[in-house]
Amino acid sequence: MLDFTFYSPTEFVFGRNTEAKTGTLAQRYGARKVMILYGGGSAVKSGLIGRVGASLDEVGIPFVTLSGIRPNPTDDKVREGIALARQEKVDFLIAVGGGSVIDTAKSIACAVSYEGDFWDFYIGKAKVTEALPVGVVLTIPAAGSEGSGNAVITNTTTKQKLGIKEPMLLRPMFAVMNPELTMTLPAWHTASGICDMIVHILERYFSNTENVEISDRLCEGVITAIINEARKVMKNPQDYDARANIMWSGTIAHNGTCGIGREEDWAGHQIEHEISAMYDVTHGAGLAVVTPAYMLFMAQHHPARMKQFAERVFGKDDAVEGIECFKQFLHDDLKLPVTLRELLPDLSEAEIKAAIPQFVANLHKNKGEKFGAFYPITPEVTTEILQLAF
Repeated sequence: MLDFTFYSPTEFVFGRNTEAKTGTLAQRYGARKVMILYGGGSAVKSGLIGRVGASLDEVGIPFVTLSGIRPNPTDDKVREGIALARQEKVDFLIAVGGGSVIDTAKSIACAVSYEGDFWDFYIGKAKVTEALPVGVVLTIPAAGSEGSGNAVITNTTTKQKLGIKEPMLLRPMFAVMNPELTMTLPAWHTASGICDMIVHILERYFSNTENVEISDRLCEGVITAIINEARKVMKNPQDYDARANIMWSGTIAHNGTCGIGREEDWAGHQIEHEISAMYDVTHGAGLAVVTPAYMLFMAQHHPARMKQFAERVFGKDDAVEGIECFKQFLHDDLKLPVTLRELLPDLSEAEIKAAIPQFVANLHKNKGEKFGAFYPITPEVTTEILQLAF
């Protein structure tokens, strides 16, 4: 096990009707003027934004709103939020939604006092040194951004989808988590979120660090629990306990708990980011395509780790058989695509094959000729993985 520092200050307030506590929580953490961020009209129609606003009114905290944040959040909305925060002298951000809204809030938070372009943080030109506090009212369990210091944004001009990791500055102050808010999610969003959280764990599980039995067992146990609860949720979206287990799993998957003391990978995420940056596919659906292909490649180069996954999660003696069980779960239980042809149905096979070299070129332009902690990812390796995904 590696030496580590683990810092996780977020206060999680979990259960029915907990969104009513948002104002009290914001007050506790020193908010004087808040920006509420959210996505589409469903948050308004459901009354959630109204309830959050009312909770702020009750404690006398004024607020402004920023709406229209889309999946695969983009730089233009971040810049709009930075301008609004400066104009209104906002000192606290509350993200109502899933990872896209939370990551937008984090990007705004770290850029309000920065004189340059916020994108400097994403390309390594500048380092985040301060940030406004962020609170969360979670509605989509998937990204785990409610408990992490990470954020991912797509630059619409350069077509880059990049991330930052600042656990000491960008972990939310609080996260309000009411599983009932997730019961009206479309099956597609539920399934994509479930895939995302599983892969967040796998990115930590794919590690060369030795003597990490505790985190190995955590990873395997949480993945097993997610699979079991996911099947319940997909059959009965109104199952509160299954929704609650899935919601908390998304947080555990990405708050760092499963990766403590071990080197993490994230190559699969980096490969998927190039697909969603170019074609704006749902992130979790993209991962459902890339991850099994990545694992099949690694079964030839890291057979022991893949065999352990197969044995402990699916009870299979053969690595490839275990990977096929995972792929079957994604396709049959979650109804997600598991090939590039399924993921990009509007493209012909020839167009998809022609896009693969572009995915590879973009990835290695952003990440270098070789990256990856688990296995060296070169352009040749990326090409082979994407061909397996085809």
